Amino acid sequence: MTAGTESDADLLGRVLLTRVIEPGDEVGGRWVRETGVGKVVARLRGGGEALPGVSGTRWAGLVARARQAEPERDLAVADAAGARFLRPGDTEWPGQLDDLGDARPLGLWVRGPANLRMWALRSVAVVGARACTEYGTHMAATLAAGLTERGWVVVSGGAYGIDGAAHRGALAARGATVAVLACGVDRPYPRGHTALIDRIADQGLVVGELPPGDHPTPSRFILRNRVIAALTRGTVVVEAACRSGSLSTARAAQRLGRFTMGVPGPATSALSAGVHELLRGEATLVTDAAEAVELVGDMGELAPAGRGPVLPRDLLEPAARTVLAALPGARAAPAREIALGAGTTRDEAIARLYELRALGYVERHGDGWKLTRQAVISVRSGHRPC
Repeated sequence: MTAGTESDADLLGRVLLTRVIEPGDEVGGRWVRETGVGKVVARLRGGGEALPGVSGTRWAGLVARARQAEPERDLAVADAAGARFLRPGDTEWPGQLDDLGDARPLGLWVRGPANLRMWALRSVAVVGARACTEYGTHMAATLAAGLTERGWVVVSGGAYGIDGAAHRGALAARGATVAVLACGVDRPYPRGHTALIDRIADQGLVVGELPPGDHPTPSRFILRNRVIAALTRGTVVVEAACRSGSLSTARAAQRLGRFTMGVPGPATSALSAGVHELLRGEATLVTDAAEAVELVGDMGELAPAGRGPVLPRDLLEPAARTVLAALPGARAAPAREIALGAGTTRDEAIARLYELRALGYVERHGDGWKLTRQAVISVRSGHRPC
């Protein structure tokens, strides 16, 4: 890197500001938009009069952070960890993040070989509860695998529970996945997902707003979720209680005009209560990847029409089905009575009855006809008689 150029100054300034301004801070974002990165950095490092919108105490804290920041060192640490820094205007910068306005990230730290901008163009967020059920993990993994098989990138937060299941489902299908962290991308969190996040970095992308070594806090998790929502075409919440943090991703998606989807759970499950509340509002119910893609995808990417199983009696000719339906369930009936019930002639009824006898549905009793025992069972259960 050649020092002294305007681009280098902007890069170092933005790296410094990731140490100073918290993610999603709209006041700081407005400073950058109205004043420019260089002037904001100069004011912070000079320690002069506070920029508008913050108290004196808050400004003093920001100045102290700015004086301790070492952007060149952060870039070196990131490079050693295989990470790079993206900023607005870079060719790899996802333009949809600009929808966040002044809450847009000042920059993003990225680990992984893929192009974030290209991947984000066709991506879906799959999020949910950390404390989830086996049903939730199954649905998240299956949904993620199905999305990647259809050429979509799965984005989640790298956390325990639904997030981890979504990432693993995508990786198992040899698909693309992105983990958006609430900490430095060189310090995977949670620790128990270190191997998973390292694998995502090798095969996909690990993304974060915070500089190398920074740790997560409860507020940073919530603010991280706006990035997940903005990066993607839509957000699917698989399992979430009423106070689950994953619901903030869905709410952010709604504010941004993105698609919001929910996978229903048992009506009695408290872990699905938050999802059900979403579904009572503006969210769309989905049960598999095809239904999610139908919503977020291009024209023509339609889910197959839902239908029940094909029953053996469905394969009969309409006239034969009508005659079969006209037979009493517990007694033999003469052909004339069956014909009357089927609305046809006696000769036509007899012809269809012989056809049904060949298929094992009816048997003859003297001058009458009766359903076979196997036929009674099959008509009730949907199985063909032996």
